[in-house]
Amino acid sequence: MLRLLRKIAGWLDFIVFTALLYLLTWLPWPGRHPVARLFHPWCRAFVRALDVDLRLHQKNRKPLPQRYILVANHPSAFEDIGIPALFNVVSLAKLQIQDWFIVGRISHAAGTLYVDRDDPASRQQSVQIMVDAVNGGQNIALYPEGGCKGRRLHTEFKSGAFEVSMRTGMPILPVFLHYEAQDDFEWQPPYTLPDKIRHMTSAVNNRANFYVYDPMDPKDYADKYAMKAAAYEMYRRWNAQYLE
Repeated sequence: MLRLLRKIAGWLDFIVFTALLYLLTWLPWPGRHPVARLFHPWCRAFVRALDVDLRLHQKNRKPLPQRYILVANHPSAFEDIGIPALFNVVSLAKLQIQDWFIVGRISHAAGTLYVDRDDPASRQQSVQIMVDAVNGGQNIALYPEGGCKGRRLHTEFKSGAFEVSMRTGMPILPVFLHYEAQDDFEWQPPYTLPDKIRHMTSAVNNRANFYVYDPMDPKDYADKYAMKAAAYEMYRRWNAQYLE
């Protein structure tokens, strides 16, 4: 009963917050839009509404840098709000998110960077967009698997995040995501936002574990390929540790 009341209160707060942000998206604004300043608390409100027990595990031994490029595995749609709920980042997302009802408009006003994953030219252009964002003072988050590839780690990483790191000198901050109810959180058919919300809110085990590790300095690697290979090897070990 207590959990049900908490869910109802969480959804009421989230709906009011979402209505406010949606109205703000229609305001023309020079520079950084007010929605961008409210996006991170909105993500936290969304997490509460979903009643997901989001836990940050600080596995890093060194202090985390103020500036970074965050990379993570990508088994679910939840990390699109879970990552910015915990980290001050602008995310790289698939172009189709812009078309999501209400959420897409808020995401766009918040400064989300978009890529058409089916278009090689768009993927290459996204690298320059990310470089410009990092050089402009933003932290960015992206998923080097190149999309949701299933609950387990995909067979390879794309090079984009590591090219941006090499070109800007910004460290890579690796975060490994582990959903204990993997079936409920995994991005799988039917691929609709309402269905995924229903799956996550009805999960018997609502724990989401986000593990943050020491950053990777691009100066320690010969090129983006060496850096990518080192990152993939770490994720392969974490996949075996947490998901197998």
